[in-house]
Amino acid sequence: MPRTIALLIYPDCQLLDVSGPWQVFATANQLSERRLYRLHLVAERPGPVTTNGGLILQAEHAWRELDTLAPLDTLLLSGGSGVRAQYQDPALLETLRHQAARVRRLGSICTGAFLLAAAGLLDGRQATTHWRHCKQLANDYPRIEVLADALYLESGGLYTSAGVTAGIDLALSLLEADQGSELAGRVARELVMFLHRPGGQSQFSEVLAQQHKASGPLRRLLDRLHADPGKAYRLEDMADYIAVSPRHLSRLFRHQLGTTPGSYLTRLRLEQARLALIESPQPLPLERLARRWQLGGAEQLRRLFQRHYGVSPTLYRQRFGRRLPDHIPPSLAKDA
Repeated sequence: MPRTIALLIYPDCQLLDVSGPWQVFATANQLSERRLYRLHLVAERPGPVTTNGGLILQAEHAWRELDTLAPLDTLLLSGGSGVRAQYQDPALLETLRHQAARVRRLGSICTGAFLLAAAGLLDGRQATTHWRHCKQLANDYPRIEVLADALYLESGGLYTSAGVTAGIDLALSLLEADQGSELAGRVARELVMFLHRPGGQSQFSEVLAQQHKASGPLRRLLDRLHADPGKAYRLEDMADYIAVSPRHLSRLFRHQLGTTPGSYLTRLRLEQARLALIESPQPLPLERLARRWQLGGAEQLRRLFQRHYGVSPTLYRQRFGRRLPDHIPPSLAKDA
């Protein structure tokens, strides 16, 4: 029997939160040449729904009719600027609580997590959402452990994902769980994605975002560090560059960036190693990368990758790196 999937939409929902996951499952139907999934759009009432980009979607069913879509396998909740009005609707929240006990999978894309949170379904669980709204989710719902640096995750049978295109990654992971990696890989290639990203992959480059938080002399120092991250920097040298004491420099880092000079420099160098790892047409030995970017040895680089990106360097390169030309000898393809 095909699995039935419903996607909740509402006025000013995010179009890609809906169309991205929908297309993953629709493409799986097309490539398998059989109907693996029945897809439905549900809203407060059947009819046209205008997304926050102005494009109009057509809801087939009211969310009050979800029980009639038996057996409903998966319910996904879109995010968007209109989500606040939705999580203030007691009838919708009660419907979500009812469906949580009924469906096999219940999940959210982007700020759709606020709907699950308002219904009390994420209490005591881990969750994520769009990076810009993670702080608000954590503040509004302190019983949720918000993981701001995750693309998607599952906790206690509930699924949440980061912003917008991360819904595609979540949908690909659900497809892989249902149908296996071979079909999920074919769908990813059909959608011109290299492979779906692992859930622990960072949403964005936090170290680059932090650079823009700095001001005054500290910003001048960061610009220098970013211009040559592989240079050997002592704390005293960095302090001298902006004519402050090492102790005062540490205070500036804590006050403006919430970190230490050493930790910031390590993250900056790790970012450079990550880019080199995926942009090189040939695999680079980890020992060489670690030496180039002042990150100790290969084993330390592996630990840093696992801690900050949630995956090993080998898996990261497989997911995001350039493909090797056919003529590359096997000896060059070894990971240190």
